[in-house]
Amino acid sequence: MKNPTKVDVLLGLQWGDEGKGKVVDVLTPRYDIVARFQGGPNAGHTLEFDGKKYVLRSIPSGVFQSGSMNIIGNGVVLDPVLFRQEAEALEASGVDIRKKLHLSKKTHLILPTHRLLDAANEKAKGGAKIGTTGKGIGPTYTDKISRNGFRLGDTLLDLENRYIQARDRHIGMLEALGAEIDRDALAENEKAWFDAVKYLHTYDIVDSEHFINKQLNAGKTVLCEGAQGTMLDIDFGSYPFVTSSNTICAGACTGLGVAPNRIGDVFGIFKAYCTRVGSGPFPTELFDETGKLIRDLGHEYGAVTGRERRCGWIDLVALRYAIMLNGVTKLIMMKSDVLDGFDTIKACVAYEINGEQTRDFPYTIEGDNITPVYKELPGWNCPMTQMRSTEEFPENFKAYIEFLEQELNVPIAIVSIGPDRKQTIVRDTALLK
Repeated sequence: MKNPTKVDVLLGLQWGDEGKGKVVDVLTPRYDIVARFQGGPNAGHTLEFDGKKYVLRSIPSGVFQSGSMNIIGNGVVLDPVLFRQEAEALEASGVDIRKKLHLSKKTHLILPTHRLLDAANEKAKGGAKIGTTGKGIGPTYTDKISRNGFRLGDTLLDLENRYIQARDRHIGMLEALGAEIDRDALAENEKAWFDAVKYLHTYDIVDSEHFINKQLNAGKTVLCEGAQGTMLDIDFGSYPFVTSSNTICAGACTGLGVAPNRIGDVFGIFKAYCTRVGSGPFPTELFDETGKLIRDLGHEYGAVTGRERRCGWIDLVALRYAIMLNGVTKLIMMKSDVLDGFDTIKACVAYEINGEQTRDFPYTIEGDNITPVYKELPGWNCPMTQMRSTEEFPENFKAYIEFLEQELNVPIAIVSIGPDRKQTIVRDTALLK
């Protein structure tokens, strides 16, 4: 029986793209509220059921469950234009989103000039670029931290004057960077932005910290949904090749206004292998045909951008680090079926740095001085996508799960063997109660 005064947190443990959207959708029937606590529209969650595929960027994955309530928290940065497109697409597919979604007044908004700044900043970095999606996420969080942010609640007060002040400041910054500004295109984007803000006003805009705590006090169950992954955390990820927010469990506290003593279970999601998109170090990356095969079998292309993901064997050094930072209580392994046809599976159990082995994640993983230390395990060479119980799993796959649990010291509660809801095997039956 869940403690009704606790929230559970679900987040990614690798470099994002772990399959959080599908798992949230699977778990939401057991929760009254799903709340997104950080990130922006650069994070795409793909869900597949009833023969249809949906990609969510900012909206919590609980919107597909009847009776569920959803919150976009203050830790999120929201693009009004992209939100409107996403919401109207859901409405067209029959989802009554307005009755299910609440928006935090303290959510920061992405302005048209934030996108221009994103592109200009990346261009200025040259070969050291981060590899952002260009959606204005970083500049929006920069404004937030420098106390120049534009929040959703501000649009209810003095929309036009506050917008002009923020825009003109951005234009000055763009001119200082030597960026060319297409004034006609900017004017068109501004019109769409103002129209989209009016659309936002048709939703329930709330003081989300009060709202969520009152719901908890009333005994409602809450699942907090993170975006990206732990190794992209602004503090603990592979800096500077990271996102602009706290993707770890602590981000649920600051991104929703939930106290630390109200955190219950922490569900950590990881793939049976590892991927990364964009720039940045990746110790177990495979540059050979095996890496390409994993990419093709796993359809490893960005849900929002379509960008090709870099692929490699599972990195248990980074995974143990992520489990420690988040206080993970239950693990969820995704895309196990992608490895169905391999004779041998490899797992990185340690790093060799300057001739010495370590199981601890170091200050930096940049450079050529880190060599993954692999353990080889026999593959299962058996298609699992049609299996519906743990009893059907091949023995070598069961051994792989046991090996991971011993290495990570946390139970694997759910195993995913395909993109559909039905291809989700629950090993921890307590999750069904």
